[in-house]
Amino acid sequence: MPSRHISSQSFDDILSELGDDPAIPDPHGIRKSTAPQRPTPESQMKPKSPSLSMNNIKLAGLKMAPLFILGGVSILLNGALFLAFESHKEALKMETHRLQDELSGLKRELHKQQGDLDEKQEDLYDTLEELQVSIHSLSEKRPISTPRSQPLATPHEAELRSWRYLGLIKVNGVEQAFFHTGKATRMMAKNELVLGEWRLMDIQKELATLSHPRGKSLNFRSAKSE
Repeated sequence: MPSRHISSQSFDDILSELGDDPAIPDPHGIRKSTAPQRPTPESQMKPKSPSLSMNNIKLAGLKMAPLFILGGVSILLNGALFLAFESHKEALKMETHRLQDELSGLKRELHKQQGDLDEKQEDLYDTLEELQVSIHSLSEKRPISTPRSQPLATPHEAELRSWRYLGLIKVNGVEQAFFHTGKATRMMAKNELVLGEWRLMDIQKELATLSHPRGKSLNFRSAKSE
């Protein structure tokens, strides 16, 4: 085998590549380990690059964005509901005041109408009292007999001559004549049949006229005008 010339530098490089021989002890730690170091757990846990950390931050920001949007929408909805409630509350308050004013006006109008009704009722009582006094005074008077010039009397004429005209009164806008028949008081309207074919043809304050189809008429003057 031919001899090979290896320089000392080349030999050292070869030994460095081969590493230390474990069979040869090195109690003083003179040899330096040339074997590649294994990565420690701490080195594995460290971020490998700044770009990876920025991507993680962006990813977390994207995950949190819907939560922020949902929170903002919730705040806006709560604010809108609060404003709507306050507006509705103010409208109800104004409506309550309006109804109270209307109720007060109705109470005043009812009180006024009650006063007018009481006044009309008192007037009616006064009128009825006057009629009762007139009827009582007429009932005490004896019927006055009048000579009859006609040989043939019209039916019911004698009975009608004993009647007394008490006066005129309006009931619901219709003029009514009051007559005392000697037994009771009757109230009749114009053109109404009184007795038999006798009809009330005319009503005035102090005079009433009864007519018969045969052409006969009777005039009655009120008791107040006598």
